[in-house]
Amino acid sequence: MKTPALNEMYWLVKREFWEHRGGFLWAPVITGGVFLLLNLMGIIAGEVIGAQHGVHFLFSDRIHILDHALSADEVARAGALMDMVMYSTSFIISIVLGFVVFFYCLGALYDDRRDRSLLFWKSLPLSDSATVLSKVVAGTLLAPVIAVVCGVVTGIAMLLLFVVALSFHGVGAWHLLAYAHPFRVIANLIGTIPLYALWALPATGWLLLCSAWARSKPFLWAAVLPAAVGAMLSWFNLIGPRVGTGWYWSDVCGRILLSVFPGSWLSAGNYQNVSNGAALNVLNLGSAYSVMGTPGFWIGTVAGLALLGGAIWLRRWRDDN
Repeated sequence: MKTPALNEMYWLVKREFWEHRGGFLWAPVITGGVFLLLNLMGIIAGEVIGAQHGVHFLFSDRIHILDHALSADEVARAGALMDMVMYSTSFIISIVLGFVVFFYCLGALYDDRRDRSLLFWKSLPLSDSATVLSKVVAGTLLAPVIAVVCGVVTGIAMLLLFVVALSFHGVGAWHLLAYAHPFRVIANLIGTIPLYALWALPATGWLLLCSAWARSKPFLWAAVLPAAVGAMLSWFNLIGPRVGTGWYWSDVCGRILLSVFPGSWLSAGNYQNVSNGAALNVLNLGSAYSVMGTPGFWIGTVAGLALLGGAIWLRRWRDDN
């Protein structure tokens, strides 16, 4: 049975979903659909060009390996390849998710003041804390769940598309689908959502603070102000003692602007491992959650909570009149 607080949060989050379902739902769905359409067009174009110029099928000289029983090592590599297809489509949709969450948080409190709907919501027995936290939950928990589902479904559709294309060339690859691990992929992606919510706190807190404070053009305050501070620090670093500004761009500016993008906690070394084929190990939950052992993670979390507190205070007392 839901407590009154949970029931209130449920309806507030549901309200956020219905008011912003274009970004939360349709943006990842359309992104996945466009991605599938482009791949389908590419396959058709390749088939047509190949037929016109007498070019053999791209994998015709290597695809014979599918005609015999695969060894344990080949099975593992085939499964890893198909898992990477699902991860890659989820990665593309996660980029769209980052932009959706960025602009959602930036306008969440500002739009209520601009269209004066704030007066209506304040007339209801809803606390400012619950209202602001519902926007955080909607942006960093609900929206990523929808994006993960869309990403994995798109990845499975991609696998089916390639298998169908192979079948037109007399290659039976349907049995390879049994080597994929969609539930493991979903578990890994869903499991990182709490990590994402904590990692993104500096950005969500900063964007909501700007949304609650700015009288106009919140994007300029949210994006230009940190960039201007970084430019000033770089200028002082150029003409004065060299103290370095890399820490500011990565640990301050990067966290308050870019941490809404899933996977932004991965280091440069992690991305190098991905490019070297060790992506599945990098994307496991144990590897992802290792970032929680760094001081910067918890400093950013505390700073994000402080910024959220400022956003709640501003929503309570901000008067544009």
